[in-house]
Amino acid sequence: MFMKKLAILPNHPRARRWSAALIASAIALGACLLSYDNVEAQIRQNRIERLNARIENVYTADYQDMADDNLKAEKSQAAATEDDIFVKENPYGTNTTSLYVYFTTDDAVSVSYTVHADGYADFTRTAYQESQYQRTHEFQLLGLIPGKTNTITLTLTNADGDARTHTITHRGASLLGNEEVQLESTKTAETGENLGDGLYAILGNDSDEQDFMFYYDTNGVLRGEIPVLYYRSHRLLFDDDGLMWFSASTKHMVGMNRLGKLEKIYNLGSDYILHHDYALDDDGNIVMLATELNRSDNAVQDQVIKLDTTTGEVTGLLDFGEMFADYKASSTHAGTDESDSNAKNRWDWLHCNTIQLLEDGSALFSARETSTIIKVNDLESKPTLAYMIGEASVWAGTDEADSFLTKSGSFPDTGGQHSITYVTDDSLSDGQYYLYMFNNNFGTALTRPEFDWSVIDGISTEFSSDTARSQYRKYLVDENAGTYSEVSSFDVPYSPYVSSAQELDNGNILIDSGMKGLFGQYSSDGTLLSEFRMTLNTSYIYRVYSYDFQGFYFA
Repeated sequence: MFMKKLAILPNHPRARRWSAALIASAIALGACLLSYDNVEAQIRQNRIERLNARIENVYTADYQDMADDNLKAEKSQAAATEDDIFVKENPYGTNTTSLYVYFTTDDAVSVSYTVHADGYADFTRTAYQESQYQRTHEFQLLGLIPGKTNTITLTLTNADGDARTHTITHRGASLLGNEEVQLESTKTAETGENLGDGLYAILGNDSDEQDFMFYYDTNGVLRGEIPVLYYRSHRLLFDDDGLMWFSASTKHMVGMNRLGKLEKIYNLGSDYILHHDYALDDDGNIVMLATELNRSDNAVQDQVIKLDTTTGEVTGLLDFGEMFADYKASSTHAGTDESDSNAKNRWDWLHCNTIQLLEDGSALFSARETSTIIKVNDLESKPTLAYMIGEASVWAGTDEADSFLTKSGSFPDTGGQHSITYVTDDSLSDGQYYLYMFNNNFGTALTRPEFDWSVIDGISTEFSSDTARSQYRKYLVDENAGTYSEVSSFDVPYSPYVSSAQELDNGNILIDSGMKGLFGQYSSDGTLLSEFRMTLNTSYIYRVYSYDFQGFYFA
């Protein structure tokens, strides 16, 4: 009513004064709100910059050595008996909610622990020790719930099976990121369903702020927050020296020990940046997909390099642009480089996204831009093309068009596949192997705008679709016969880019539909058993792989 009266009497002096006062108040309020928003944004930006600087410091040898010295000094002053166990929160800055644990016992025992926090599932594991039963116990304890009171029960068991327990209470550290502690469950497993005891490693929920790798258990509860410099980790590699290797940026590969210390931190130098994938060779060196910097043609994601994990030396192994020079020249100069947000005028003509090293020195590659799987012989000596798998017409008019294996059976080829995985089996003959993958089932190529992807039956050419489906696919490759056949497939939520598939030891298949933020376990016939949704920081979760961490964190 008040505002209506003012509207009726616009020329009344009091009305004019009230109107002016209201307008002035509104302007002042808007200015305050704008100022408040600016202050909030600046506070947030300052926090991010401080966090980024903190993590940059963590990823230095000086910081790791200092942390090691501090830990040893504190430990030397502690009783560190089973009645007075020494613990320290995240001493190396590499796993926010972890605890370093050290103590001695009079008798040789194994150590298992259970982490309990009200409102969350318990987390139980047996700590890794060099011997099953020891008198000195030193390990990294995972699984604490951030910001909550955690009751940790340690069970010490000797060789005769006699057990005793000790209890520690510890408030979990605050998270550095904004990830969920309990993920949303979109499909809850039936009681008694075997989901295994691996941890889901979330590899690449890319952020514009601070990037992390996360561990979640099969209940969808956060059990580890590992900050990285930027970009993402693509998979975890375990060498024979007790180190876990992962990428911490486009420039950095690091080797972390079981306690969380970064024992090796390697910068790739000024010639290359890594992207998408890497693998350990038989010598313990890391072969990775790369982009060569400062190229005159701006080609990206078409190189293979090797990092010597002893010396840190980087050498080039393969330039796909030279191997497939005619095809490259026939493609349109287009594309982006998601591993370098500042890149301009890039030529992403192949876009390798997976590497698998084979026992004989050959390697398999997945090329998203051409929807092709490529086998290369003698990768680390004199690489040559062995054969390709996929839709051959993409390569029509090139010498490589005759290099494709023959499809055995009636099934469509893949579109933009990711996460190809090579599997041997004792039941197969020499020259045969299985190959499974996440088939995105998306037909597109910026560098081949004229290609008609409808040649692949059932493929989607829509980035966003309510009806399209991606698939888990498994092939039997017979090199002797020169064929490939489909042995298994089922539909999964559609993700035109990124995503992963992993066959687990329990017989289930872990699927990450990355652009949906969904991951879960399926039975071998494609029945969804358990699934979680994770909030996306930007666009997608690159990969989700499960690791049991046996011989590393756990026994």
